[in-house]
Amino acid sequence: MLNETTAVISESIKRIDARGKVTGETPYPGDIDIDGQLWMRIKFSERAHARVIRVDASPAEALPGVIRVFTSQDVPVNEYGLVMKDQPVLCGPGGDKAGADVVRCYMDMVAAVVAETDDIARRALDLIQVEYEDLPAVFDPEDAMAESAPQLHPEHPRNLVTQYRIRRGDMAAGWAAADVVVEGEYETTWQEHAYLQPEAGLSYIDEEDRVTVVVAGQWTHEDQEQIYHALNLPPADVRVIYPAIGGAFGGREDMSVQIVLALATWKLRRPVKIQWNREESILYHHKRHPIKIRAKWGATRSGRLTAIQAEVIGDAGAYNYTSNKVLGNAHLTVSGPYEIPNVHIDTYTVYTNNIPSGAFRGFGAPQALLAAEGQMNRLAAALDIDPLQIRLINSIREGSIGTVATPFPAGVTMPEVFEACGRESWWRQTSAGWTLQKPAQLADASKRRGRGLAGGFKNVGFSFGFPEHCWAGIELQGSAEIEAVILYHAGADVGQGAHTALSQMAADAVGVPFDKVRIVASDTATSESSGSASASRLSFMSGNAIRGAAEIALRKWLEEERPAKGEFMYHPPPTTAFDPQTGRAEPNFAYGYVAEAVEVEVDIETGQVQLIDVVCANDVGKVINPQQLEGQIEGAVIQAQGYALMEYLVSREGKILNPYLSTYLIPTSLDVPPRIKSVLLENPDPIGPWGVRGMAEMPFLPLAPAIAAAIYDATGVWVDSQPFTAQRVVKALRKHGIGAI
Repeated sequence: MLNETTAVISESIKRIDARGKVTGETPYPGDIDIDGQLWMRIKFSERAHARVIRVDASPAEALPGVIRVFTSQDVPVNEYGLVMKDQPVLCGPGGDKAGADVVRCYMDMVAAVVAETDDIARRALDLIQVEYEDLPAVFDPEDAMAESAPQLHPEHPRNLVTQYRIRRGDMAAGWAAADVVVEGEYETTWQEHAYLQPEAGLSYIDEEDRVTVVVAGQWTHEDQEQIYHALNLPPADVRVIYPAIGGAFGGREDMSVQIVLALATWKLRRPVKIQWNREESILYHHKRHPIKIRAKWGATRSGRLTAIQAEVIGDAGAYNYTSNKVLGNAHLTVSGPYEIPNVHIDTYTVYTNNIPSGAFRGFGAPQALLAAEGQMNRLAAALDIDPLQIRLINSIREGSIGTVATPFPAGVTMPEVFEACGRESWWRQTSAGWTLQKPAQLADASKRRGRGLAGGFKNVGFSFGFPEHCWAGIELQGSAEIEAVILYHAGADVGQGAHTALSQMAADAVGVPFDKVRIVASDTATSESSGSASASRLSFMSGNAIRGAAEIALRKWLEEERPAKGEFMYHPPPTTAFDPQTGRAEPNFAYGYVAEAVEVEVDIETGQVQLIDVVCANDVGKVINPQQLEGQIEGAVIQAQGYALMEYLVSREGKILNPYLSTYLIPTSLDVPPRIKSVLLENPDPIGPWGVRGMAEMPFLPLAPAIAAAIYDATGVWVDSQPFTAQRVVKALRKHGIGAI
């Protein structure tokens, strides 16, 4: 570093994209047009499970203004998938890919129309004639595991994508040592990402004759790989660019319009544009996984855990997407952030004919923690031990051995996070331990208030042996002194302010004021791969890459090389997959830790639950930009509030019935709780840049179980199926004789 007085870490620097976005000057994919562009529309499946016998596009192609209709026979390598290439690009007969003639859900694409105008392309869709042979379908993952169930993918008997096990300790001894055993069954359902910008994109041939796709995504180089694989092109012939991205939350990790746009431009040598409406966006991109968990936990009279048993069943939908990884994370977190000597867990990832499930903020941990923290709160109630106190008795800490029989990476701060959450909310510490202060009750007898607590942990970075890396390039310009710093980086700013934070890191790493840094980002033509904007990894991974690149560039600068360029590819410590029999693994190289306390008001007549107060404690390692970080916490809490209380996607036999924001309800400004208190801890991660830990997902994780605990505190009734809608809550209350008759 040349000048340590210029450090900009921990400053609330205004986002570099703020003015353009609030004025409307910044283009999103749907805002970009090219002279002579054509328009694309997609013909989606009309069956949940069927063989496509024939696709007759001739009536559509006869419509004036239609340029071409693409079908399965036009795709050179008709397959794609982020982890497993198990999904056809276009479903239909012909081609060399076995099974590509089968639609397995309503989200499958059958044809892509390209026309002179969007209106003509829309009208042409109805003219495409598709002949189907219906196949038996299955929509319940437990039914799908039966030997007699319809098989969606022959290479996966019983529709099992993956099956994970953990076998640790002596279960008989664990149950024998337990003074109290609690059992529960927990269910979660789909969640729609509901990002502001629906899917859209533009493709064209660039000045170097590359098929170029301008789109919103989370990993430019992965999008590039999926495109060039399907088109059977050399990697250098495909380019992916991200302009402004209107939200992602995991919903853009998998393909939507990228491959079909590239296919059309590659074949026609003309620019092509597509833009989905909100209905299409909800119907045709993946969702958060519905997961069912059966759990049994035992503890001694003093509150010490002795054994846990769990069965976790996740609905992958018709294709894997990231399901095997999401359920792997649920498998790891369903035991909560606790030391447990005896563990027996079985986790199943199951194909069904429902819409595919995939990445969503939290990546399996919110579902798993609904069960884990629900069980811990049940134990606290059964043993009459304070919910914070019982967590501190059992919390993982530095040196703890996980359920996977290996130590947690150094830097475990779960006890400190729990204590900070309690201290900053409604707990008081005495010589006897921690005690929750009960809320004052209202004069209105129909309204009851309660408080609840939950916590958790989640990985930072890719897990279970998946290759992890991040590249950065730094160019120092000037003569006698550094006049400008150019940061080259492929990382996606999906609305979280990543490019601002990365620029702050670059300024600090080089030792220049922030205004000397310019970022060239999210273009496969200018950067190597930086990995995905997911897994709470981008600040952690990018910061290490930026520091490495800056060190190289500064060394060259001091050797009077002008301009001085440095490139660095950061690789963190390796991880390993679960042992198939025991579950032993070194699953992650770093974690983030979170705890949340909430206060709710329950109307026992209507079942309506209002979130009144949230205290969210996060160990972030090191704050890069305080304002943005607090925004991440508040946004995650509100999104989790929707997941816990409001968002209910109705799917019947694989078809989504409420694909509108008028019927699929998400929180608005009127639903935001009066207070969200962000409590930031800065215990440096040993291998994080500047000590940074990832945290974008963490505030989402424990909110639903904390709300469930608060509902119980208010009413004495457990609600275990998410979302906790008024209808569900009032039904549970009436079952226990509470409220109007």
